[in-house]
Amino acid sequence: MRTKCSARMMEAIQIAGRKRLRPILMTTATTVLGLLPMAIGFGPGAELQRALAVAIMGGLLISTVVSLILVPVMYSLLERKDLGGG
Repeated sequence: MRTKCSARMMEAIQIAGRKRLRPILMTTATTVLGLLPMAIGFGPGAELQRALAVAIMGGLLISTVVSLILVPVMYSLLERKDLGGG
């Protein structure tokens, strides 16, 4: 029974990952591409805008990796521990 629950949980994680992959990547791509001119901007005041754009882009890329990889892995590990498998 434990393996059946575990298999259903892994299947649910895979289905959710496939379903959310495209929207998450599209949102990240549009925001990063939208901030790119600000990140490489020239002119007066560009130093402040550049730092802000780079910080936002870095945070967004890290949060994308966290939501696509780290959250499902942590969920499966914690759920496996709750099921008594680990």
